[in-house]
Amino acid sequence: MKQVILSVGIDIGTSTTQLIFSKITMENLASSYAVPRITIVDKEVIYSSEIHFTPLLSQTEIDGEKVRDIIESEYKKAKMVPEDVQTGAVIITGETARKTNANVVLESLSGFAGDFVVATAGPDLESTLSGRGAGADKISKDLLTNIANIDIGGGTSNVSVFSKGKVAGVSCLDIGGRLIKIDCSTNKITYIYEKIKTLSKSNGIDISVGDTVDVSKIRKICDLMTNVLAQEMHIIPITAENAALHTNDGKSIKKEVTISGITFSGGVADYIYNDYTGNDLFKYGDIGILLGQSIKSSPLFKNIEVHSANETIRATVVGAGTHTTELSGSTISYDETSLPIKNIPILRISQEDEESRVAEAISEQMHMYMPENKTEQIAISLSGLSKTSFADIQYLSEAIVKGAKTIIDSEYPLIIIVEQDIAKALGNSLNIRLEHKKEVICIDSIKTLDGDYIDIGLPLVEGRVIPVVIKTLIFNS
Repeated sequence: MKQVILSVGIDIGTSTTQLIFSKITMENLASSYAVPRITIVDKEVIYSSEIHFTPLLSQTEIDGEKVRDIIESEYKKAKMVPEDVQTGAVIITGETARKTNANVVLESLSGFAGDFVVATAGPDLESTLSGRGAGADKISKDLLTNIANIDIGGGTSNVSVFSKGKVAGVSCLDIGGRLIKIDCSTNKITYIYEKIKTLSKSNGIDISVGDTVDVSKIRKICDLMTNVLAQEMHIIPITAENAALHTNDGKSIKKEVTISGITFSGGVADYIYNDYTGNDLFKYGDIGILLGQSIKSSPLFKNIEVHSANETIRATVVGAGTHTTELSGSTISYDETSLPIKNIPILRISQEDEESRVAEAISEQMHMYMPENKTEQIAISLSGLSKTSFADIQYLSEAIVKGAKTIIDSEYPLIIIVEQDIAKALGNSLNIRLEHKKEVICIDSIKTLDGDYIDIGLPLVEGRVIPVVIKTLIFNS
């Protein structure tokens, strides 16, 4: 039996805002006598919006009302209503995530996503989504090798590396086409991102806001950006300039991850894959065209195979609309009255603590999720990889009840996430210990990391599976 759900992807980027709708098809691939195994078998984009310039009130503030107007108008063009949507993502990316009202804007858009959607920003997630949207993961899987994608937008370049289809590393650099802006009517520079000004000055290039744009200077700056991207790929040795341009003081892709091929996505990618035949190099009011030309002509990228991307400027929004949802099913235990729920922080139990001190590990971390000593909703996550016997499950349920007393005594449901397929048994054990007096949601087949958040949607496929999105809610500073 198949079931089709509608997913939305909304990307509010440094340069552009766009939206897609896609159909996600799920099917039970198990035989009639086996435990159900619900899998996503097909993803189809059914509507792509126009590409709109992201409206800003100032260099530090997004125009939330105009963004909302854009999204509302695209819903109408697609003949969709929020109630049609079961899953997807609203993400705010690149330099736009640094705007002072970014979180407020996301919250104002959440109503366009029906009952279940991600509202998130963060360079790690963005890198992964853009890489998947560009198709780097599939190329990596098909060729059984390591493929990197560099998504170059207006404010940042998100790097993801896939090894045989799986994420092997992500990073983000403050390199993009709108980090220097030009007034097309006067040819004057109106904005220079501080890190780019520092990079230019340290290399003897003097530019300032108000200057008449000098194409030769901008080309040199773009060449410097290109060198930093090549360093990130370990094509040339990494210098201090690379470290200085990492978003949020992040880390480079590990040198041990040998990259054999590369794809490019983002708005700048169109000028890497294609020749620009126009005369106006600053027609978008930025340096995106010159940055694309610099990468395209650079000898640094000549010795690594460049693959075509499935998507360029739409890579992130396609990734958001088709690659955020996971399914937890076959052995889940839940109370539907508590669903859907969004943006729940995850308290992760380490593999080491799982062996003998689950209760203590939960208790020790609980205070981090209690601002001003007030209990808030959390989800407790563990692997369960070595805890599959009856005795193991009894140990886990006893330890969870003991360690999570603060949550159990609160008005919030007890949410447990496990990687191993033991959620049904563990959920039943917890319900018995709690005498069915506490709402318990126990889901499996989901892997999480420290700092992750979770959205849990309404049950699908006759209640057999629950759509889940794991993400990191990190706003750049």
